[in-house]
Amino acid sequence: MEKISILLVDDHKLIRESWSFILNSDKRFEVIGETSDAAEAVEIAKTLKPRIVLMDINMSPVNGFETTKQVRKVSPTSKIIGISMHTMPAYARKMLQMGAVGYVTKNSSKDELLAAIIEVNDGKKYICDEVKNILAQQELEDDGVKTDLNLLSKRELDIVKLIREGLSSKEIAVRLDISLKTVEVHRYNILKKLNLKNTAALVNFINSHGL
Repeated sequence: MEKISILLVDDHKLIRESWSFILNSDKRFEVIGETSDAAEAVEIAKTLKPRIVLMDINMSPVNGFETTKQVRKVSPTSKIIGISMHTMPAYARKMLQMGAVGYVTKNSSKDELLAAIIEVNDGKKYICDEVKNILAQQELEDDGVKTDLNLLSKRELDIVKLIREGLSSKEIAVRLDISLKTVEVHRYNILKKLNLKNTAALVNFINSHGL
């Protein structure tokens, strides 16, 4: 059985050495290169065409997102798994947008890392359990948000969108061709329906849910 060739890209030498030891100790894998440098990672990928690239996203000066994009250009057959200390789903999404097909955190177990490599090598996508659990929780919270937003009228939703754009009540009144008093009444009703205390809480609500 042909071994799965792997390139390690991480700016911490100890991490690279640890991964290299773990992977080379398993007869299914072979580490064919390791580097802390984005340009060198691209060059190695171009020359050796590894099946799998384990890509740390927190490198500098060129981060793993941009390096992933560059590696995909020179070695489109290489499958990239993003690795990060961050558990925020936004990082996983961005890595997938850049061309990665997997994402694990540095809290993931050795077994989960190996499982990710096998899954990705078999043509599947892999997101670690830690991030998947956060995503599931966010979806549950978003369902509650959608229910709350359904309480708002179309005019109130229009005002929420304009508040997000940073418009003042006076500017909203001009934009919607309504009186300033009407805008203030709508803003009061919006806060009441969403159970928010003030405009600052509303702005935070809008930003945190990407409305």
